[in-house]
Amino acid sequence: PRHGRGPLLLYVLDVMELPDPVLPQLPALLGPDVPAAGVLVVGNKVDLLPGDCRGHLGRLRQRVAAACARAGLRGAALVDIRLVSAKTGFGMEGLVSRLQRSWKCAGDVYLLGATNSGKSTLFNALLRSDYCKSRAPDIIDRATVSPWPGTTLNLLKFPIINPTCDRIFRRQERLKEEATKTEDQLSSEEKKHLDQLKKQGYLVGRVGRTFQQQKSSSEIDFDPDMLSYSTDEDPRDLPKKHEEREEFTHNEVKDARWCFDTPGIVKEDCVLNLLTEKEVKLVLPSHAIIPRTFILKPGMVLFLAALGRIDYLEGEKPAWFSVLASNLLPVHVTTLSNADAVYEKHTAQEFLKVPMGGEERMKEFPPLVPQDITLKGIGTTEAVADIKLSSAGWVAVTAHAEEELLLRAYTPKGTMLVVREPPLLPYISSIRGARIPGTPAYRTKKPPSFVENLRTMGSR
Repeated sequence: PRHGRGPLLLYVLDVMELPDPVLPQLPALLGPDVPAAGVLVVGNKVDLLPGDCRGHLGRLRQRVAAACARAGLRGAALVDIRLVSAKTGFGMEGLVSRLQRSWKCAGDVYLLGATNSGKSTLFNALLRSDYCKSRAPDIIDRATVSPWPGTTLNLLKFPIINPTCDRIFRRQERLKEEATKTEDQLSSEEKKHLDQLKKQGYLVGRVGRTFQQQKSSSEIDFDPDMLSYSTDEDPRDLPKKHEEREEFTHNEVKDARWCFDTPGIVKEDCVLNLLTEKEVKLVLPSHAIIPRTFILKPGMVLFLAALGRIDYLEGEKPAWFSVLASNLLPVHVTTLSNADAVYEKHTAQEFLKVPMGGEERMKEFPPLVPQDITLKGIGTTEAVADIKLSSAGWVAVTAHAEEELLLRAYTPKGTMLVVREPPLLPYISSIRGARIPGTPAYRTKKPPSFVENLRTMGSR
């Protein structure tokens, strides 16, 4: 503890990974001097999930709160739960405001989280926000964003700005002013950036800075002698001027509280631990997930790449299987009699895509192992459960009321298969287009994006 107080732990949780495997370990990290500071849980990557009904974010927050309670995080130990997208900026201004209100409640802040939870992306977003002192982004190196654990080799940190009454007032005035703008009032550069974010996520936020570092001079520094050279001289070989690295002054940091980034915690029993870097990039969603729904009869099988398989063994009626995974992962449906042959022929080939590398790759890749699952449907509009295929994605199962289904799900040996009840997005099967004739598939449908802190055109 510094400043007479223990640190605030900012735990970054990937909402798609619920039930989060690391969350139960947090109480053990809180030593006897730390509980007064507590944990602020940040549910990240909400931009990737389509809203299956109105109020879906409130339901997601309830799911995170329930996971925290099961992990023993409740009462004073749990400071708050915030849902954000560190990538698109959704919820980030609200998170900064909440952290500033915790200024008197804690000392330094430590970012904790499992690998691939978006922890370093969040660190970089906070570094460019009102949470960080204005000069710091030009002095501090940004965190390395990588799918591999332990890439944040140094304990990166930035000084937190002191939220004085004047600064809080000026920040609130900026937020109010920006919330009155419409998209047509943005600059062309802002519009272009916003359009890029809309393509990447369903939920987008606009994160700005109230306090900017003032440039000491607008003059361009150049050396006239460097502007001329003879025909036998190569300008590429001209010596470069040495640029001195900026440093903080003593007064800037003597009483500062710091926000620290930490190396990611490696998740056990995770399919990503078995994959190459190229394969991980295909498996981890980088854009808004477009749900893919299929209607299967008993005796049919669904493959998610070669990383997961679900067999519909017994049931009276067809059921709907909605896949939520990276848009780059292929989904294939076949019959139970052909499933083994499909897996043997196409594993590590382009048809199933991941893993990749042919027979040599499969010599070291573990086989798929089964787990039987029994579900009872609750209606044709609401999923009864998610079958989570480790970190490769999940399949939401929707069935007729009281209809009993016997399923068999497979994941690679050594990875975790979870039946998530209740499902994360129970009404996801409703987000689909028309049935594709002659196939068990429905046409995909992408819901529109929503921009936070921006007035819609028709709200005047």
